[in-house]
Amino acid sequence: MAAVKALVLRTAGTNCDEETRYAFEACGAEAELVHVNNLVKGEHHLSAYQILALPGGFTYGDDVASGKVFAVELVKALGQELQEFVDKGGLVIGICNGFQVLVKTGLLPDAQLTGAEERKLTLTHNDSHKFEDRWVWLEADQNTRCIFAEGGERIPVPVAHAEGKLVARSPEVLAELESGGQVVYRYINEDGSEPCYPADPNGSIGHIAGICDPTGRIFGLMPHPERNFFPYHHPQWTRQGMKKEGEGVRIFRRAVEACR
Repeated sequence: MAAVKALVLRTAGTNCDEETRYAFEACGAEAELVHVNNLVKGEHHLSAYQILALPGGFTYGDDVASGKVFAVELVKALGQELQEFVDKGGLVIGICNGFQVLVKTGLLPDAQLTGAEERKLTLTHNDSHKFEDRWVWLEADQNTRCIFAEGGERIPVPVAHAEGKLVARSPEVLAELESGGQVVYRYINEDGSEPCYPADPNGSIGHIAGICDPTGRIFGLMPHPERNFFPYHHPQWTRQGMKKEGEGVRIFRRAVEACR
């Protein structure tokens, strides 16, 4: 059986790229860390991979807005190749800054690489008007069609962002996401109840932490599952007892298994 191949794309300001690469490799994929310039030059080709990962960070210093410059670069320099990758069934995951990039390219929520200024939704400044860095709880929507998640599961993960508030152009956009199974994870209190700040660190509509496209193959989330990979990543692991693995592993494993 041919190995599942994942491309972890980085550029100036990317972080957690090594952790993301390791996560895919530990789940059985062959993962490569590739700079965007190598794709632009044709030294690597998206068609050689089944999974594309856009890690977290502060690409190009988050100039203008978080993920905006990188999004423009992808649309202008790699638009056709990226759209073909998506249309042929490739999986895409954007984490934190990667989520911001996917939204600003147009790949979320509609899987169309438009880069349009007038989008259905965007990610903007947290309600607290400051950088939020803490562990939170997520619950997967029961009706989600995302292949990276399982409906109803609850997982703890860390967040680290200043522009993570998901806002929609209209109530109809939110209704469309919910009815189409495109809401993937929501922030919750540890007991599963509806959160307020700081359990919801940014004030997103519907407490949404992650969404997918209509096919469930393009997935963006603000929290960092690669930072909850080993059981001792959790700050309370000594109290909780040593688990087999961190809950974030599930997200990467599902992607690899889906490709197989």
